[in-house]
Amino acid sequence: MRTTAGDALTSIVLPAFELNGEFLAAAKDIAEPAGLTPAWWQVLGATLDEPIPVAEIARRVGLGLARQSVQRTADILVEKGWAEYVENPNHARAKLVQPTPEGHNTLAKLRKNQHAYADAVGNEVGEDEIYRVLEGMQKIIAASRRYRGSSDE
Repeated sequence: MRTTAGDALTSIVLPAFELNGEFLAAAKDIAEPAGLTPAWWQVLGATLDEPIPVAEIARRVGLGLARQSVQRTADILVEKGWAEYVENPNHARAKLVQPTPEGHNTLAKLRKNQHAYADAVGNEVGEDEIYRVLEGMQKIIAASRRYRGSSDE
């Protein structure tokens, strides 16, 4: 028998997967007109603030993407001209990934649609409710990581 708290946690698992699926479907709708897949958008977007190595992109992006998967995605982005590898002053073999001007332009193309989506959904749900959900999600993530002994906190 589970506790009532355990029942409550279990009751949100399927809706959380459904929400993830909804976010992925929305990301596809937003990214495809700009020529990106959601995964390409995610990896390219992780490089916007600063050039970073693939391993760091995998850590930042999270969501179960292995470093090898991020490496393949980065290679595709470079091949398509949206990103480039540059020397890493801190590590001779781990090159940094950064967007090219074309990569910046491509991300700018989808920004308007991403903002429209976020504004419409956010306004319908309400800012206060979204922040309450976020706070709860962060607590669940932290408790799960503590239980699992994970250092991802």
